[in-house]
Amino acid sequence: MQTLELLSPAKNLECGKAAIDHGADAVYIGAPRFGARAAAGNSIDDIAQLCRYAHLFGAKVYVTVNTILYNEELSSVGRLLEQLSDIHVDAVLVQDMALTLEPSRLLALGKSLPLHASTQTDNRSVEKVKWLRSLGFKRVVLARELSIDEIAEIHREVPDVELEVFVHGALCVSYSGLCYASHHCFGRSANRGECAQICRMKFDLIDSNNQTIVRDRYLLSLKDMCQFDHLEALADAGAVSFKIEGRLKDIDYVKNVTAAYSQRLNQIVAAHPSRFCRASKGNCRYSFTPNLYKTFNRGYTTYFAKGRQSDIATFTTPKSLGEYVGYVKEIRGRSFSVAGTAVFANGDGLCYLDDQEQLVGFRVNKAENNRVYPQQLPPSLHEGCRLYRNSDQVFQQLLSKPSSERRIPITMELKATNDGFALTAEGVTVSIASEHQTAEKPQRDNIIRQLTKLGGTPYECSEVVLPADFNYFIPSSQLSALRHDLVDALMVQQLATHEAGIAQTAASSQQSAGNPVPVPSYALPYYYNISNSRSRQFYAERQLKPLAPAFELEAQPSSILMQCRHCLRFALGYCVRNGGKQPTWKEPLFLQLANGKRFRLQFDCRQCQMNVWNEA
Repeated sequence: MQTLELLSPAKNLECGKAAIDHGADAVYIGAPRFGARAAAGNSIDDIAQLCRYAHLFGAKVYVTVNTILYNEELSSVGRLLEQLSDIHVDAVLVQDMALTLEPSRLLALGKSLPLHASTQTDNRSVEKVKWLRSLGFKRVVLARELSIDEIAEIHREVPDVELEVFVHGALCVSYSGLCYASHHCFGRSANRGECAQICRMKFDLIDSNNQTIVRDRYLLSLKDMCQFDHLEALADAGAVSFKIEGRLKDIDYVKNVTAAYSQRLNQIVAAHPSRFCRASKGNCRYSFTPNLYKTFNRGYTTYFAKGRQSDIATFTTPKSLGEYVGYVKEIRGRSFSVAGTAVFANGDGLCYLDDQEQLVGFRVNKAENNRVYPQQLPPSLHEGCRLYRNSDQVFQQLLSKPSSERRIPITMELKATNDGFALTAEGVTVSIASEHQTAEKPQRDNIIRQLTKLGGTPYECSEVVLPADFNYFIPSSQLSALRHDLVDALMVQQLATHEAGIAQTAASSQQSAGNPVPVPSYALPYYYNISNSRSRQFYAERQLKPLAPAFELEAQPSSILMQCRHCLRFALGYCVRNGGKQPTWKEPLFLQLANGKRFRLQFDCRQCQMNVWNEA
């Protein structure tokens, strides 16, 4: 039986609990430091609370410690991992190979903490995943750029490694872990969680004759990923964890997207009950209908899931368009009517692309049926404009309230004992000493009513089983005490079982380490991101030469800042290998920012890849 894990982001404790409530089987959250989103750190106490809450449902908590580390940080990160082990975190996502020494050190201290290889370790090949397995990694987070066929090949070659894949959210244009543009331009390293998102900026595309091919467009800005319709194919390919991007996103995003994907995974499990099951316990009841288009999105793409596509980028804007709601039918005075079926509300945010393909947004001041009265009518709005809603007030109000309830169904069995009564569920039994009093009138309804008052707990009772000859009067206070004791015992057992599983996973990961595999080869040695003495020693012991320091420590005068599967030749229709037109420009091409800074483009057709260099 293959378990399917929905993995949701948590900016903070509130988002993490909401993710669990809305159907996540696991959440990932930033540590106080050293996470690849520096703005999304959380205290140890908050992470501990999240662990206790998630583990009641058999859900897991993964913590990101996936930046590269400097020498002066090694002792601090070691203490951090000990703290994370103490609060029973399920695993830690890492990038820096210095941390591969930590599991054995923790085991020697009687602690345990499995490691997952973050997508920042650039996991795009069978070779890389085999190497990570030899280091003891139980799970590898694959590069977003991989196709379903490529994922299936990795699973065939390395079937004993869990494969985690991104299925929804923002896309980095460069392979993760190998983007140095932000550090080069602004001194803010993506590998240190400080990315300035240069890929969301406007560029001109210029050829070697200084001719402008494309002017003032977001040429590196990708749409958001949405693999909603490919979840079953990804599961068939061997993926076991389906990851939603968004550790900087707000709680409404977490609620909506988690609920949508959880419902889809439930449909897959229901269609194939002998093949798949969910990785955690509990059923969710929602007070809203999930809709992925009502949440922040730049338009959706399946990226490379089924091979190279022509519409993966959004050159017009890096901002959220939202859902298409119709077109402007008629403008009259300071209002307009919309042709479509959408219903509008005061405060909705609408937007459109004007004739220069610039995004224009405005707020709805008043709405009457399909007639909209903006706060200020944009001068460029005209009849025929396609309208999008990127802020839906009614939907947001639904999500601002408690919008899901998650409960684990249990069956209770009540029996008489020699000196009282015993209540059993899920293999756990509690008892109470009580005199056996024969009931003067039927007690079944009252017993069921008292035992099933489980509000405020993780459980719901689907059935109360009583022997056919059960005819005792039990005071409601005793039934309540039995119910409370049973719930407490169930929670204690669940937490103990879960924590034992973490230790077993960590031990098995250590046992699987070994059988040395050659270090995967990079043409440019700074791609290994060696930023401290321990990672340098790690690679030296594996005969890696030359041992170049990380880009952040020693900037290269001529270097590749980004490796992109996104290709501007292809996107503009000039990839001859894929049936495009013959280019009329003179290469090399350059991307140029508004401040005049240029980046040379190299088209590596053998790898079907576009490289962005820091030299003009």
